[in-house]
Amino acid sequence: MAEQGQKPHALIIAYPLQGHIIPVVHLAIKLASKGFTITFANTEAVHHQTTQAHNSDDIFAGARASGLDIRYELVSDGLPVSFDRSLNHDQFMAALLHVLSAHVEELMQKLLHASPPITCLITDTFFVWPSTIAKKFGIPYVSYWTEAAIIFALYYHMNLLTKHGHFASLENRKDAITYIPGVPMIEPTELMSYLQETDTSSVVHQIIFKSFEEAKGADFVLCNTVQELEPETISALQNEKPFYAIGPIFPAGFTKSTVATSLWTESDCSQWLHSKPAGSVLYISFGSYAHVSKRDLEEIAYGILGSKANFIWVLRPDIVSSDDPEPLPRGFLKESHGRGIVVQWCCQIEVLSHPSIGGFLTHCGWNSILESIWCAVPLLCFPLLTDQFTNRKLVVQDWRIGVGIGELNAVRRKEVSKKIDSLMGGEIGDQARKEIKKVRKALESALAPDGSSQKNFDQFIKDLMKHGSEIKANGK
Repeated sequence: MAEQGQKPHALIIAYPLQGHIIPVVHLAIKLASKGFTITFANTEAVHHQTTQAHNSDDIFAGARASGLDIRYELVSDGLPVSFDRSLNHDQFMAALLHVLSAHVEELMQKLLHASPPITCLITDTFFVWPSTIAKKFGIPYVSYWTEAAIIFALYYHMNLLTKHGHFASLENRKDAITYIPGVPMIEPTELMSYLQETDTSSVVHQIIFKSFEEAKGADFVLCNTVQELEPETISALQNEKPFYAIGPIFPAGFTKSTVATSLWTESDCSQWLHSKPAGSVLYISFGSYAHVSKRDLEEIAYGILGSKANFIWVLRPDIVSSDDPEPLPRGFLKESHGRGIVVQWCCQIEVLSHPSIGGFLTHCGWNSILESIWCAVPLLCFPLLTDQFTNRKLVVQDWRIGVGIGELNAVRRKEVSKKIDSLMGGEIGDQARKEIKKVRKALESALAPDGSSQKNFDQFIKDLMKHGSEIKANGK
C-alpha cells in the first residue's frame, strides 16, 4: 500500500451528521497517532456550521500542533451552504445519494499526487459510493460503522428479512425474528425504524440499500463497539468480512476534544452543576438530528416538571422544526426556575462525567449510550428514529442499564414523572447503576493496552498494510 519507508495516507470522510462526525474525527486522530498521514474531508456545510460555532477555520490545528499529520479538505455536498438541511431532509439526502461522489472523486484525483500519495479510503458505511470509487483508484476501502454491530448485522441481512416477509412487503410480519446470523431473537418493533416501514421507495431507503451493497465490497469493516458487549453478533459478522470491534472511540482521556466536532455553540454548565448535590441532576438530550413532535415534547416537559429531579435539558432550536423556535410549553422555564436549566447545546461528555449527574433521558443514539456507560450514568430511553429503537433493546433488555419511558405519540407525563423519580432515587435506578458499572468494566478492559479493542485496532492496521502491498504488487 505504501512504498517501503513511505507513510500510509488515508482519506477519511465523515457522514455530514453530528453523531457520525464525532467518532470519525476520533478515528482520524487515533490513526494519525499510529503514524498515518490523514486527509480529513468535511462537507462545506458542516465546515461552515462548525466554524460559526467555534470561531476557528481549521478544526485540526490543535491536533497538528501536537505533531499529528492531519490535513483538512472540503467538498461540496451539492447544495448551497445556506440551504436548511434540517427542514429539507429529503433534498439533503438526495444530494448525498446523487451528487457528493463526483466531488469526492475530484479530491481523490488530487490526492494521488500528494506527498505521500493516498493509499486507502476510509468512510462512513452510509455513503453509497466508496467501494466503487476505491476500486477505480486501486486502493483498499475501509468501511467505518459508527453504530452497534447488531445494527450492521440487521442491515447486512436485509435480504433475509425481505425473504421471510418481515421487511419490504405490503404488510410486514409481526412475529419474532430468529434467523439473522449472530442476532438473538428480536421483535419487529425493535428493528431500526427504516426496517419497520412498508414503503421502501424513500430516498433514505435508497441510501441504505446502496450503501450496504457497497459495504459488501469493503475490504475491511471497523465498528465502534466492543467485542465483549456483542460477542455473538461480531463473530457471525467476522464470518462474512474482516470485521474489527475497535470501540468505544473517545477523545483521549475522555475530556473535551482538541478538535471542534460540535455543530452548535456549547454552553458551559459546570458552575450550575457544581451547585447541585451528587447524583441529583437528570441530563436530557435528544441528540443532534431527529425531531420530536410537539405533542411528545409537551408530555415529556410536563413529566419533567412533575418529577422531583433537578435537570439540564439540551434543546436544539430545531428540535420540533426550524419553523418553531420556542417548542417548550408556556411557563415551563418560570415553573422550573432554580431546579433546571435549558441550553441549546453543551459538551456532553463534560456534563455526563460531572458527579451531580444521576441519570440521562436520551433518544438512545449510539454515541450517547457509550458515553453514558463510560460515566456509569443509567438511562431513560425515548428512541425517535433509525437505530435508536434497537439500541433501546440493548440498554433495557440485554444489559439492563436503563428503562423506557414510552413510545412515540403515546408517551404520558405521569409515566415520565414516575420513571424519572424511580431512576433517580428508587430501586430501578439502584439496579441499573449496579449493572452499568459491570458494562463499564467491559469498555475499560477493551481499551486497556492488552484489551480486545486495542488488539483489534493493531491487527486491522497490520492487515490493511499487508492488503495494500498485495494490491500494489498485483498492479491494481
